[in-house]
Amino acid sequence: MGAETTAMRTSSVLWGRMSSCARVGNPRSGRRLPIGAQVGNLPHIFIVLTAISLSLAYGDEQAKETMRQTLPAAARLEVDNIQGYIHVSGYNGSEIQMVAEKTIDAESTERLEAAKQEVKLDVSRAGDTLTLFVDGPFRCHCEDNRSGIREHGHRGYRVNFDFEIKVPTATFLRLSTVNNGDIRVENTTGDFDIGNVNRGIEMTEVSGSGLVHSVNGPIKVLFAKNPPGACSFRTVNGSIDTSFRGNLNADVRVKTFNGQAYTDYDVTALPRVISTGERRDGKFVYHSDDFNGMRIGSGGPELKYDTLNGSIRIINRGK
Repeated sequence: MGAETTAMRTSSVLWGRMSSCARVGNPRSGRRLPIGAQVGNLPHIFIVLTAISLSLAYGDEQAKETMRQTLPAAARLEVDNIQGYIHVSGYNGSEIQMVAEKTIDAESTERLEAAKQEVKLDVSRAGDTLTLFVDGPFRCHCEDNRSGIREHGHRGYRVNFDFEIKVPTATFLRLSTVNNGDIRVENTTGDFDIGNVNRGIEMTEVSGSGLVHSVNGPIKVLFAKNPPGACSFRTVNGSIDTSFRGNLNADVRVKTFNGQAYTDYDVTALPRVISTGERRDGKFVYHSDDFNGMRIGSGGPELKYDTLNGSIRIINRGK
């Protein structure tokens, strides 16, 4: 897990060095309205080098287990995974249906048995929140006794959990994974907080608002209805592709380093956001936040886009 932690630290360092560059226009017609200057490709090498060590091979021993549970509906579902994908679909039901495929790859029979004992799926409920939490010795139990990942040497095994989950459509979703799996969400109307580290995120026919963040992976979101509240789309290595209905009213802020930004909506430019300032050597110093702003329609909820190595597309899917 050390490589995953390194990747997160790397992204935070590079994030602070981003500068604004994008073009806004219609990708189909080739029309581009410049809203910034482009910069070179230097950061690519650094991120790629950190990702090389993520591949660990354990193949001598393997065990699989399929877990199925039907649970009473909850207003919020939280899935905190480490290795493996998370696929969630909404349906017109009153229960949460979960199928989790647990796969252990180990270098010996002894390490296989250790993985069976040490890595568990914890299913718990607190108030209106149902939590599926992959627990094991790789977790940090320092402060909140729940979240976080820590390095603890070579374990001789890897445990993968792949989730297929059906939820009532209005369920709020907080989903996260780190390695070896994407996150997919379809046909939901609730708000969301979605995070991945080393794969992409795809959301199809969703209607809520929230956060969609990755590190090494693309983001693609297709809205069935325009989001009623603010949204944030962010990745380091990957493009961001979003599609909205034709009557979108939003204030959009975009930033990319090695890429371009496109839209086929009519837009008007917005002034850059300036910080409140700080006193330095007896003077007040003000900074731009490096995002380029534009208004779609009459303006509305903020849609924020931020990527380092990738393009941004804001597409009108029509009625």
